This record gives sequence, C-alpha cells and structure tokens, in this order.
Amino acid sequence: MLHQGVYLERIRGDRVLHEALTAGADPLHLALVFNLSHSAASRYAAIAQNLLYDQIEQTAEMRPEGRAGGLDSCP
Repeated sequence: MLHQGVYLERIRGDRVLHEALTAGADPLHLALVFNLSHSAASRYAAIAQNLLYDQIEQTAEMRPEGRAGGLDSCP
C-alpha cells in the first residue's frame, strides 16, 4: 500500500529493525511483538547484529592506539 510516496511495508520493516537494534536483536522478542514468523524474526535479528557489529568495529578503529578501553591510564 502506497501512502504519500511511502510503502507501509517499508515503514513496518524499518520499525521492526529499529526495535531489533534497541532491544538487543532478540528474535523471540521480535516474533512476539510484531507477530512475525520465526524465520522472519531471525532475519531481522541477524541484520541488526551485523549493523551493531559494524558499528562497534568502526568505533574501535577510530580510537587512538593504546586507548582501547581507557584502562591504560589506571595504576
């Protein structure tokens, strides 16, 4: 269904992915909240995990050497 140039399925998919990113990419949670099949919930969770992992990698690459955890300055 098209509403003002935006497909409602796309909006729903974005909402599911947002929930997966904020709720820890738990497929059971997604299946229960959005009434998704196990396979669809697992796909959304896998996408969210990949996005979160990529974000962690990018953050780690941006840190200066020797400051990975901030523990180097501790006695």
